[in-house]
Amino acid sequence: MDAAGHGSAVHPAQAPGGTAEPALHGTFTVGLDLPVPRSRVFQAFADAPLRRRWFRLPGPSATAEHELDFRVGGGETARNVFVSGGTEERLAYRSRFLDIVPDARIVHAYSTEVDGLRRWASLVTVELSDAPGGSRLTWTEQYTYLVWTGDGAQDLAHLRGGTRLVLNGLTVAVTPPAAGPLPRA
Repeated sequence: MDAAGHGSAVHPAQAPGGTAEPALHGTFTVGLDLPVPRSRVFQAFADAPLRRRWFRLPGPSATAEHELDFRVGGGETARNVFVSGGTEERLAYRSRFLDIVPDARIVHAYSTEVDGLRRWASLVTVELSDAPGGSRLTWTEQYTYLVWTGDGAQDLAHLRGGTRLVLNGLTVAVTPPAAGPLPRA
């Protein structure tokens, strides 16, 4: 247990006097069909107010911070404080845009910190293509866990699940509301 009473929360390579162990590498891909043109999906990545509607770190909005410089060489930062069961975690995300092809591709590298400790870094390629009734987004992420819990399975499930949640938010942000107001009761 660590000092906060959590089970093997930190990989031994990060413990004082620990030895460097190999990083945990992998790749996953998530596909998503959206009922809007790919130009609208691209705009959701590029426009800061629209991006903030669907991309945020867990935690209350009152503590959330977000900055976006959407250009090759620019980046994005996000910070928040997440509280669960009396445990508080300070989350930080930093990215750098490596390649941007309007309405077609975004490549960025990012790292995530929890309580000041860099947990993982990733290279993400977002590809946009036309699809019947709208567009197709393909998210391919190559991750490297630097610090993980247990055998890393829980961390990988968290990363994949978190990506799916973020893309669900993207879907809501770009999809026009249903036609007409709901009838009053």
